[in-house]
Amino acid sequence: VEISKGSFPDVIEIDAATNRGIDQIRELRESVNYAPSKGKKKVYIIDEFHMLTKEAFNALLKTLEEPPSHVVFILATTEIDKIPPTILSRCQKYIFRKIPKDLMVKTLKEICEKENVRYEEEALFLIATASEGCMRDAESLLDQAIALGNGEVRTREVSEFLGVLTSEKILEILRLSFAGDKQALRKVLKNLENQGYNPSFIVKQLLEKVESQFIEGGEFSDEELVAAFKILSDAY
Repeated sequence: VEISKGSFPDVIEIDAATNRGIDQIRELRESVNYAPSKGKKKVYIIDEFHMLTKEAFNALLKTLEEPPSHVVFILATTEIDKIPPTILSRCQKYIFRKIPKDLMVKTLKEICEKENVRYEEEALFLIATASEGCMRDAESLLDQAIALGNGEVRTREVSEFLGVLTSEKILEILRLSFAGDKQALRKVLKNLENQGYNPSFIVKQLLEKVESQFIEGGEFSDEELVAAFKILSDAY
């Protein structure tokens, strides 16, 4: 309970995005030598660990090489490739994977049903797509979608609000592209641009659709889909 309130003296959380310099790490190095006052261990959680400066990494390395027995470091990052190998080799790595879309949709359905909120299933799928594997983001977006729809979660409103295309819209773009209908395609894309849709997210959605059509089969040939995947990958 004290840890969740932030009042437990032996769990120290540091945000490396705002405390990224060598002075902060020197302070940390001095404090690690003190024994825990209430817990069995003293736990340092360094969030956004990749944001530390090169000098700060080097200053921390000595402590990580020979940490006191009463100290545990938890180094959290979304960009593991930015952590120096000398530090990575001294850590146990735990990769938190993204939550699959179908599980997110199932959870969002359960929330809607408990809260007596009417929903369209594709709207929940769009929320799961926009959340990119993060359940907390999905719940937050669902909350906004409910407010936007006056207690209902509707596909059209969610698509416009999130800038995520419906499945039918993605297929329409692919059909126009394969048909070579440049005028109609340009009109659709201009409309999306004017509505504020994110181009890179559209390309990402198109890539996902091309991949699923290639694996599961659909209305396009393998040759078309392979060509589309190459063009979209380059664009992305």
